[in-house]
Amino acid sequence: MTIQPYNDQMRDDLIFVWERSVRATHTFLNKDDITYYKSIVDGIDFNKFQVYCALADGGELMGFIGVADEKIEMLFLHPSYIGQGIGGSLMDYALNNLGATQVDVNEGNRYAVEFYKRYGFEVYDRTEKDSEGKDYPILKMKL
Repeated sequence: MTIQPYNDQMRDDLIFVWERSVRATHTFLNKDDITYYKSIVDGIDFNKFQVYCALADGGELMGFIGVADEKIEMLFLHPSYIGQGIGGSLMDYALNNLGATQVDVNEGNRYAVEFYKRYGFEVYDRTEKDSEGKDYPILKMKL
């Protein structure tokens, strides 16, 4: 596995991994909301912040992490690679190389909440709605 900076040739694979990851881990979302959030992800310019991708030896995108202003904005893994240490490698990279100190996480994604807690993140605030105004509570966490 290698961790490499995002480039536009990775875009379609990145969006594919995002959707597969969300469908596998965000079971609290309804189908229409997944479609809605995907339309937002489709419009993101991944060059506007620090995005790094975990690639298998054959070049397959296993997962990615994005950091802006010391905040982890996204960490998604292809479901085939969950539980294999890829997320931990991306997290270590973000903490040690990108200066990440904060993250917002869906309260309903208990696996992610516990993952971040293992890295020393603590909840300091909670919102009833996400940034799109939908009824998905967000936990704001920081080191």
